[in-house]
Amino acid sequence: MQQKSYDLIVIGAGPAGLIAAGRAAMLGAKVIVLEKMEKPARKLRITGKGRCNITNMRPFNEFIQEITPNPRFLNKAFGALFNKQIIEILHEMGVETVTERGQRVFPASGKAWDVADGLVKWAKNNGAEIYNHCPVTNIIEENKTVKGVKLEDNSEIIAPYIIIATGGKSYPATGSTGDGYRFAKQLGHTIVELRPSLTGIETHPSFPQLNKLNLRNVNASLYIDGRKVDEEFGEVEFTDYGVDGPCILRLSLKAIDAFRAGNKVHISIDLKPALSNDKLFNRIERDATKGKSYTVNMLLRDLLPSQLVSVFLRHLKLSSLKSAAELTNDERNSLINMLKGFNLNMRGHRDWNEAIITAGGISLNEIDSKTMASKLIDGLYFAGEVIDLSGNTGGYNLQIAFSTGWLAGQSAAEKFKER
Repeated sequence: MQQKSYDLIVIGAGPAGLIAAGRAAMLGAKVIVLEKMEKPARKLRITGKGRCNITNMRPFNEFIQEITPNPRFLNKAFGALFNKQIIEILHEMGVETVTERGQRVFPASGKAWDVADGLVKWAKNNGAEIYNHCPVTNIIEENKTVKGVKLEDNSEIIAPYIIIATGGKSYPATGSTGDGYRFAKQLGHTIVELRPSLTGIETHPSFPQLNKLNLRNVNASLYIDGRKVDEEFGEVEFTDYGVDGPCILRLSLKAIDAFRAGNKVHISIDLKPALSNDKLFNRIERDATKGKSYTVNMLLRDLLPSQLVSVFLRHLKLSSLKSAAELTNDERNSLINMLKGFNLNMRGHRDWNEAIITAGGISLNEIDSKTMASKLIDGLYFAGEVIDLSGNTGGYNLQIAFSTGWLAGQSAAEKFKER
């Protein structure tokens, strides 16, 4: 490092940190970004299974409905930088984008790596210095004011402004090990309980034989203590531990919170959402007229993916060789009930290694939503996943990171100018 004194230190070179650093440097601040891993944006490079869902083009009023616990906290941040602006920044860096189903935006190349490199290039072009292999161990503070940071080698970097953009706890192998929560707590901040979110649900029963079976156009409903609280239409994937896939990810936070509170939680999958019970009964009755040689096994194969047939036969205690015409009304109704409600009791959830994001974080009550500044410590700002904000799948979480990063970087730089 050429010097040990800067206007602004950004801790963490993820999407929030890079945008914060670039914006502050653009406004004339001398900025250093400290990243503990060997390269910036490690988690971003693998997000979206390596494709990177950058943002979502849904209108503002629809967009904020996908964010919890207090989407209105982001009004100022989204007003400063929203979906169109982050796309423009990436286009400037040569990263073209495409908008897909559900208004989700991806790099045209299909490579998250290009998005990460584009953001690094943008931050550097604006004048930010980025250093890898620089783990911060402590924030130096005097009289409720930040003074700088201490590094792992015991050296110090001095700056009157610091942005914590260290990410959450998910995918810890990428460097997201919760450092920001520790720094904030040491400085007196409240940390809202941290929970894995957008992750798979462990169920009983589970069906290892169905591992990787992907169901499309199904309806997944979440029940808490027997009461339906939410539902999602789309894809559900069976795993060796239970269920995953877009529908389950979107239901996971409510499910996890209820499960951790001691409630009874189960997922019910409607395998035939386009057909009512009566229409299914009529279809089964019609198929049963195909003759005695038309077996229950054939009937189920016409109704279900082949992997599910044996599961249904076992659960309904039906012989595969039995003629469909010989099914009793009770047996038909039991089959229909299972088609319309394939029930799985929740027994747990996947951990930080598999969760896409972290729910919980630094309390919104202690952050100024107009600047992203700490209300407790002068010169301290927050950006990204470290804050108690989380979104659904579909590009919402990265947009939170970009927008809070932009506002934090801008606010810190403007504050420095006023000094």
